Amino acid sequence: MTEQEVIRHYYSGLVGWLELRTSAHGVRSISFIPQPEVPKTSRTSAIMERLTDELDRYFEGNLTRFTVPLDPASGTPFQRVVWHGLTEIPYGETRSYAEVASAVGHPAAARAVGSANRNNDIPILIPCHRVIKADGTLGGYASGLKIKKTLLELEGIVT
Repeated sequence: MTEQEVIRHYYSGLVGWLELRTSAHGVRSISFIPQPEVPKTSRTSAIMERLTDELDRYFEGNLTRFTVPLDPASGTPFQRVVWHGLTEIPYGETRSYAEVASAVGHPAAARAVGSANRNNDIPILIPCHRVIKADGTLGGYASGLKIKKTLLELEGIVT
């Protein structure tokens, strides 16, 4: 695989169909989709194989921290700082938008954290589902609250 090539793979798991994209450097994106355009992928890579293995183990409840490398295709410097901060939220725990803002050194940027979450192209691995409102309610989730709730319940978080 050349540096610019992206491999696309369709994966079915606990939250339905996912379109996975990887580069030679890591995971580029994970998208929730209604159903795949093509049920199989003609090519694979070590990163894609590692990603699907880790997703299998996560959805089985046997993985609490992803180790596959990430290679987001977009993101401002602030968004990338927030995304890194999200990866530091432990499995089975949540943080409020304000807590994430403080943790990444921008205590007045809770709304900007919400915007960074909406622009996260690698959900699940960058666990934006672990960010909730300060009052303990779920708040929003770009792919729907049902998926957010399912992911939190998988991690033992009662909502």
